[in-house]
Amino acid sequence: MYQSINEYQFKDAFRAIRPDNFSYEGLEILFNELEQYEEDTGEKIELDVIAICCDFSESSEDEVKQYYSLDEGEDVDEYLSQNTWVLGMHETDGKKYFIYRQF
Repeated sequence: MYQSINEYQFKDAFRAIRPDNFSYEGLEILFNELEQYEEDTGEKIELDVIAICCDFSESSEDEVKQYYSLDEGEDVDEYLSQNTWVLGMHETDGKKYFIYRQF
């Protein structure tokens, strides 16, 4: 049984269960991309906050370099694009943050 939700309800579900996993901007990107995926494939996605948090991540450029042992000169956007599904990126306080499927 599935229930349609809007972006506000999506963000509210994350704030209630996992408030520190994604920023406000990250949740907006995540919602829009998952909704687009549903439209493109005709496949419904269950709102399972824990499962989504296990599947997707929001990390700064520096965090990605650290997690995946990238050299200082390696392009994070290119590296992620070649290895996983990048849902989007946003900048906050001069830092780039990527929302991507963990691998």
